[in-house]
Amino acid sequence: MELVDYELYPVPPRWLFLKLETSDGTVGWGEPVVEGRAHTVRAAVVELVEDYLLGEDPLPVADHWERLYRGGFYRGGPVLSSALAGIDQALWDIRGKHFGAAVHELLGGPVRDRVRVYQWVGGDRPEGVADAAREQVDAGFTALKMNATPELERIDSPATVQAAADRLRVVRDAVGPHVDVGVDFHGRATVAMAEQLVEALEPHDPFFVEEPVAPEHADALPRIAERTSTPIATGERCYHRTDFRPLLEAGAVDVVQPDLSHAGGITECKRIADLAATYDASLAPHCPLGPVALASCLQVDAVAPNALIQEQSLDIHYNGSADVLDYVADPSVFDYEDGFVQIPDGPGLGVAVDEDALAAASREPDWHNPVWRRADGSVAEW
Repeated sequence: MELVDYELYPVPPRWLFLKLETSDGTVGWGEPVVEGRAHTVRAAVVELVEDYLLGEDPLPVADHWERLYRGGFYRGGPVLSSALAGIDQALWDIRGKHFGAAVHELLGGPVRDRVRVYQWVGGDRPEGVADAAREQVDAGFTALKMNATPELERIDSPATVQAAADRLRVVRDAVGPHVDVGVDFHGRATVAMAEQLVEALEPHDPFFVEEPVAPEHADALPRIAERTSTPIATGERCYHRTDFRPLLEAGAVDVVQPDLSHAGGITECKRIADLAATYDASLAPHCPLGPVALASCLQVDAVAPNALIQEQSLDIHYNGSADVLDYVADPSVFDYEDGFVQIPDGPGLGVAVDEDALAAASREPDWHNPVWRRADGSVAEW
């Protein structure tokens, strides 16, 4: 058996699907994308597949990962790691189908049969959060996540800090103490603002505060953590276990959030989960993406004892033109019940992609994140 062909499908809302095909007709699927940079990642996937994989036996996934990662002198970062991630997902999908086993069985077998999920509320500039929170809890979710703030000044007003606290307070009042509410800073705050915000939010019992500062300022996370007992979560813009190691060594992160479509795929994210467990940190993979990325996350969640909760993109504010179930042949694989989703147990990733739907929707990617500006016209973090 050898890899003989591939196809890439850019589809709305902002996703890129990779199909790898073998000489015996086995197909593997991956999601290699950087949201807003799909063209760039697609070019990297084409280079990697054509230079390293076509004509090769797809089964030695670990060796392929090493060749794709170390075969280029310049490595890592969001583009190359995301291209590698999607290829890795597709290779694991093929390997599982070849052996007639779910990926988690090939990784040692599951430690759980279902994973808790959370639902997004409130949008980019969070509003209407209390009503949205009640609606999602009524739908059965037991955990939510919301953005903390819209764009921020470098040192913002007391009113802005109070508004963030009030926003979480009304959600807490709406859903009560038995529903968990994560708060995502989205890297929008400076270190000084993050320190104020984590203190202001703490009385309303956030589940965790996510990405309090942009990743280039992650060295300040210990300083921020000293200001709160709330768990600190981060990692969606980390691309390799060595990006997480200094944060864990410093005791600066309680919940690691690698993205299975950005941080080297299943192979690398399993290593990140194991590294986090060494420091008694939890795993909560980042996944505002499509069904292949979600299925990949769940395969790692299945075998990671420290898996805490899983992000998923159903009805997320990015998905106006398409949603996570639109490209799967059997949407029931992601049925949510009592705030949990079952681990897919079919061969490979356990999700059947609807290729006809992909082909019908495929078009040049046109999603880019907004560029926000502060009151003085300078560019703000989105």
